[in-house]
Amino acid sequence: MPRYKLSIEYDGAPFVGWQRQKNGLSVQEVIETALAAINGEPVTIRGAGRTDAGVHASGQVAHADLRREWRPDVLRDALNAHMRPALVAVVATEPVAETFDARFSAIRRHYLYRIVNRRAPLTFEAGHAWLVKRRLDVAAMHEAAQVLIGRHDFSTFRAAECQAASPIRTLEKFGVDARGDLIEIRASARSFLHHQVRSMVGSLEMVGSGKWSAADLRAALEACDRRRCGMVAPAAGLYLTGVDYPAEAMPAIEAGA
Repeated sequence: MPRYKLSIEYDGAPFVGWQRQKNGLSVQEVIETALAAINGEPVTIRGAGRTDAGVHASGQVAHADLRREWRPDVLRDALNAHMRPALVAVVATEPVAETFDARFSAIRRHYLYRIVNRRAPLTFEAGHAWLVKRRLDVAAMHEAAQVLIGRHDFSTFRAAECQAASPIRTLEKFGVDARGDLIEIRASARSFLHHQVRSMVGSLEMVGSGKWSAADLRAALEACDRRRCGMVAPAAGLYLTGVDYPAEAMPAIEAGA
C-alpha cells in the first residue's frame, strides 16, 4: 500500500485535540473520515505531535497508507474538499517509503507560543493567543529561558497524566522575542513531555511579571517537583509549527499518475 506524508494546519479551538477521543471531534477524526471517503475503506493516520484541545498547528505532519497511488496535488485537493467546513487543511501531500513514520522518524519538533501583552481585550487574536495585561519584561524572560536549554529532568514541567517513560528531555532551543505587544516564545526539541511547553511558558510569565528571577526558575527545574511549576499557560497560544526529519527518512518516491 502506498504511503503518503501529509503536511497539515488547523485551528485547534473547535477540537478536543489531535487524537481521537470519545468526548468530541478531533483533528485526527476529521482527516481519517476524509481519507476513508476517498480510499473506500477506513484509514488510520499517525501524527507527529498529539496536540491538546485548543492547541493549533501550522506544521503538523502525519502519514497514511492508501489502497492506490495518487498524484499529490489531486490527493491534497480531494482531502480538503471532503474536510469542509472543518478548520483543517492539508497543505501538501508527498509519497514516501513505507519505512517513513510521521511520529517515530521525527528528529525535531518546533513550537511557538504567542502572548499579547496589553490591557485591551483580544479581538482578532481571541482564541489564538494568551492575553497578559500586566507588562512583561521580555529581556528577563529570554535570559531566564536559557536556564532550561540542555538535557534535564523536566518533571517540574510535566503534566501529572504524562505517559512518557522518562522525564528526561533535551531542549535544543528556547527563546523569547517581542514585536510591539506580541511576544513570541519558540521551543525546539526532539520530543516534549505532556504540557511541557505550556508549563515552561507559564513559569516564564512569572519571571516577566517580576514574581520570579532566573534563579527561581532554575530552582524550580532542579526541584523536579510538579508543585514548583508556575501556572500552565492557556492552550490557545500554542502552535506546532514544524517537524524535522533526517534526509534518509525522506527518500524520493515517484508519484503515481
